Amino acid sequence: MLTLAPEYIRAIAPYQPGKPVAELAREMGLDPATIVKLASNENPLGMGPKARAAVEKAIADLARYPDGNGFELKTKIAEKYQVASEQIVLGNGSNDVLELISHAFLQAGDTAVYAEYAFAVYPLATQAMGATGLCVKALDYGHDLDAMRAAILPSTKIVWIANPNNPTGTLARPGDLIEFLELCPSHVLVVLDEAYTEFLPAAKRSDSIEWLKKFPNLIVVRTFSKAFGLAGLRVGFALASPEIIDMLNRVRQAFNVNSLAQAAATAALDDEDFLQESVRINNEGMQQITAAFRQLGISFIESAGNFVTFHCGDAKMLNQFMLERGVIVRPLAGYGMPNSLRVSIGLPAENARFIEVLQQAMND
Repeated sequence: MLTLAPEYIRAIAPYQPGKPVAELAREMGLDPATIVKLASNENPLGMGPKARAAVEKAIADLARYPDGNGFELKTKIAEKYQVASEQIVLGNGSNDVLELISHAFLQAGDTAVYAEYAFAVYPLATQAMGATGLCVKALDYGHDLDAMRAAILPSTKIVWIANPNNPTGTLARPGDLIEFLELCPSHVLVVLDEAYTEFLPAAKRSDSIEWLKKFPNLIVVRTFSKAFGLAGLRVGFALASPEIIDMLNRVRQAFNVNSLAQAAATAALDDEDFLQESVRINNEGMQQITAAFRQLGISFIESAGNFVTFHCGDAKMLNQFMLERGVIVRPLAGYGMPNSLRVSIGLPAENARFIEVLQQAMND
């Protein structure tokens, strides 16, 4: 029966998410309360108070289908980012939005460009449509934008750019991005995935939404899973020209964003205090973990996100050592980085536990 699927589907290696706490508890016989999960770049503060209150209120209407057009959430996004509602599409997380883009614009014979060490969904979304991915060698673990532009072929429909990049945390300068957009062929879509942009200081943040006025081939993708603390509710969005959004809505599943997600995301956009506290916790945690790396002589990649990738001699062995002691980090062999692990920034006590186990591994 497997042969009924196209060869390009059979060739896909499924995306491997971070190990859940409950799964590790079963495997290792550990108390779930003692496990520290620092694998999936989640917000360690959890859901903000305004989002939580909105979810509790929305529960009463769960017997009804959600608003298939997401009117209230799109109205709030439009107000916050100064765009028209017709420039917004909602997704079941930003992954859903990325897949909508590939479904709408890619087919067999097309190509899409992405960087080495970039987010794993880009090659998956490309290959799932029978298109061919063109992987461009990274520059210092980040996007080599000049090389990516040079890789564009007549068959290229999409260029995927993550900024900051996951899993390396590298950041492209706004001026370099503008130059890329100016020199990129106008018929090629540039997808700028900004899942971690809220963690950036204002001086390093691109004015990407303003760029939509100048570059009709630009699509900006955002998520509520990271800084807003709504990873479990799965809600993201894309901003683009009304013409592009119209195409994305044609392939979007009806009711792809549930009622609780819409209510929480709408409220989260009004909770600036929670967002700023999330950024503060992340900045302090980043300093806590990277200071430990320096003290222990561990090489790492400077990160602009809420995670940091570090290098170790035997990442597989170190990962297993940590799992046995109830600390979950992210192996990166699937990204072509078999000697590296990625750790998300947690609460101070969680970061300290990670550092403690890391020290034990080095002394073992």
